[in-house]
Amino acid sequence: MTEAALLSIKGLKTFFHTDHGRVAAVDDLSLTINEGEIFGVVGESGCGKSVTAQSIMRLLDEKRGTSYEGQIRYAGRDLLRLGKREMRDIRGDEIAMIFQDPLSSLNPLLTIGEQIAETIRAHRKWSRRQAQQEAVRLLRLTGIPSPERRVFDYPHQLSGGMRQRVMIAIALSCQPRLLIADEPTTALDVTIQAQIMDLLVRLNRELGMSIMLITHDLGVVAEVCHRVAVMYAGQIVETADVKSLFSHPRHPYTAGLMRSIPRIDGDRAAALQAVDGMVPPLHDFPSGCRFAPRCGLTDDRCRSIMPELTDLNDSMSSVRCWHADIGGAKGGIADDEYRKRAFGEGASAGNKRTAQKL
Repeated sequence: MTEAALLSIKGLKTFFHTDHGRVAAVDDLSLTINEGEIFGVVGESGCGKSVTAQSIMRLLDEKRGTSYEGQIRYAGRDLLRLGKREMRDIRGDEIAMIFQDPLSSLNPLLTIGEQIAETIRAHRKWSRRQAQQEAVRLLRLTGIPSPERRVFDYPHQLSGGMRQRVMIAIALSCQPRLLIADEPTTALDVTIQAQIMDLLVRLNRELGMSIMLITHDLGVVAEVCHRVAVMYAGQIVETADVKSLFSHPRHPYTAGLMRSIPRIDGDRAAALQAVDGMVPPLHDFPSGCRFAPRCGLTDDRCRSIMPELTDLNDSMSSVRCWHADIGGAKGGIADDEYRKRAFGEGASAGNKRTAQKL
């Protein structure tokens, strides 16, 4: 944790009680988000990104059998030690969240102005008229045209992009220090996606607001984030600043995600290289490295011993892999040595099929 850290998570574990017993959807997760920083969290569906965000907000408290271990320190306070009333005071005021699907998150029976004003009045001693005026200002800030009229609209009367802007307006209504954006551009067309991301970046710069951006889109991460954490099967497998991550990925999973991105340079006719296999279910994680069944570098140590998340020499990066030193400083895990071992003799059937296409 640095002096500028706004949020510091250490050894977080989020447990659910299921038909298969007690399982950890987030397992031994540690990260820090600094003041004024855009911090990206990437990974496949089911890797624990949204559960991490909901754990920070303590939105899982009401689910039967949910429990936590570790620390979530925000501005010096451990959120896991706060009572329900203290957490209600923080939610929406100091920490706010934009959810994936705005239509299911907004109340269809209330106008968008009423929903924005409701959040404001829950945390500020403002009159109904003051809150309504602030709602108009926030809609204008987020780029919704004719906000004086739109404030009386219901969610179904707005497009997907406008509903997402309403969600952002609600999240910004009390000027939070930390905004958690959980895939804020899901199901939006690319033009609207670009507008939403431009809006978030502008708010980060103008308000100095820290943002935790959860996304599948590595292109978005490369463009807007300062640092990034890569998650797999409930764990962080790599952290780095964005430039280092894209130029020198250390973990095989990170390298696999990079190779699955279409490129504008090189051979455009070449097939995209997919990561073979699927994320394992929560109740059936491997005993060693959780990525081992899908990795071309797997050996006996990988199958039997879980690697720790280890800080690298620059102290700004970390990786959870026994083979992270392959390739040295030049090309990292994504270099020719990885390709040789991942797609050569002993590779999985899926990787061999990919190698034949390549």
